[in-house]
Amino acid sequence: MGRNYRLLSAIFFVYFMAWSFSFSLYPIWLSQEIGLNGEQVGIVFSVNALTALLIMPWYGYIQDKLGLKKGLLYFIAIAMVLFGPFVNLIYEPFLKSHFYLAVFLGGTVFSLVFLAGVGALESYIDKQSRVVHFEFGKARMWGSLGWAVASYFAGLSFNITPSLNYWLTSIAALCFLVLLKYVKVMPDEVELRRSLSLLEKKRILSFFKIPGLWRLSLFVVGVSCIYAVFDQQFAIYFTTFFEDRSVAREYYGYLMSAQVVLEALFMFLGGKWVNRLGVKRALLCSGVLMAIRIFLSGVVTDSYSISLLKLLHAVELPLMIIAIFKYINMHFEARYSAMIYMIGFQFTTQFMASILAIGVGMLYDQIGYVQTYRYLGIVVTIFIIISYFTLSNDNPKRNCD
Repeated sequence: MGRNYRLLSAIFFVYFMAWSFSFSLYPIWLSQEIGLNGEQVGIVFSVNALTALLIMPWYGYIQDKLGLKKGLLYFIAIAMVLFGPFVNLIYEPFLKSHFYLAVFLGGTVFSLVFLAGVGALESYIDKQSRVVHFEFGKARMWGSLGWAVASYFAGLSFNITPSLNYWLTSIAALCFLVLLKYVKVMPDEVELRRSLSLLEKKRILSFFKIPGLWRLSLFVVGVSCIYAVFDQQFAIYFTTFFEDRSVAREYYGYLMSAQVVLEALFMFLGGKWVNRLGVKRALLCSGVLMAIRIFLSGVVTDSYSISLLKLLHAVELPLMIIAIFKYINMHFEARYSAMIYMIGFQFTTQFMASILAIGVGMLYDQIGYVQTYRYLGIVVTIFIIISYFTLSNDNPKRNCD
């Protein structure tokens, strides 16, 4: 366990650090530096989600075929190294001169590296955790810490020059590449690859007919994906609680850092929580916390209250991610795990986000953030009630540790 656990934890750390440098203030960058309005920001996020959902099934299929081989992760790492030059030399100028071309190019690159790439990385490390026998949440917490470290400095570096954050992403990617080289593919993987080689066309077609997949997807559509859309432009809304934008950006960076440190702690403890609550209850509990945060974000009127609500993310996200993996391991065949995570969770989230992002962006422009958040909170609550009846109950005969 020791060597691979430490390397994979470090990989999570630098990957999420790279992601945080580029995306923790991404909506603010689009709005305040590029000058996009709410609808245009919605278009950017919609296309990002759409391209991600086109890539995710392929990532899931390829990773299941590769098992614990690292070829896909090497591709992601190299693309991430090129991320800084792409954003600063191509994406930013094109957003100002050729908006739709920039949106398409950006969506493709962002999806390959992060929006779809994170699912490939998480499913790979989940497979490693089952072969090497360590708790996934204890490795994933290092990703949260990586995000926290980058978030702490992101607001400061953004105020120095917004382009600096994207160059820092490329530097972190180089560390990712070096660490990946030393991750060992365990001998037990031979047998695992043999079972994964059975993923033929007929089995792929039958995969989409699994009833449990669509029950899980219903929860993801109504809870996770609406929360994702809510979170897309939350940073912009957050800055409205401050008179000085530069102060708001710095404070948001510090708040994100504090939130993700707490998130890492809850990731470490999350496995025990989920086992105690039960997988289904843990999923529903994470949804309830998300509904509360969304609705109350449209109720509170001061910076302290909105900051406390932001910190709630530190509890809900670990519960959901760990419970999702345990739910998949409990109710589905292991050989399909990456595809189910990528399609049932990541793909579905991005698909619905691509549909909703533009509409929600228009609502922000027309009726404001406050009223929109209240409506979204009510919708999530309805889906939680539906999911209570549709999600499969825990199977005590299956070990989900």
